[in-house]
Amino acid sequence: TEYALHQNYPNPFNPVTEIKFDLVKPQVVKLAVYNVLGQEVARVVDRRMEAGYHRVSFDASSLSSGVYFYRIETAAFTDLKKMVLIK
Repeated sequence: TEYALHQNYPNPFNPVTEIKFDLVKPQVVKLAVYNVLGQEVARVVDRRMEAGYHRVSFDASSLSSGVYFYRIETAAFTDLKKMVLIK
């Protein structure tokens, strides 16, 4: 297994999408969503997680239509991807 952040599905989405990622070892994971200005608008995950394949659901009901970015941060891995919310 390698570290990976996968593209959300569905994308575009309304209002719920699934974000998947892979971890090589157990560690603290921060997965957050940002608007185009770089402001954090949601914290999807902020906890220790086991190694392996993970999928989390993100509900954007409270957000406006537009482009957002989701970023994963661990001690060993960081990645960023774009997603589109269409209401």
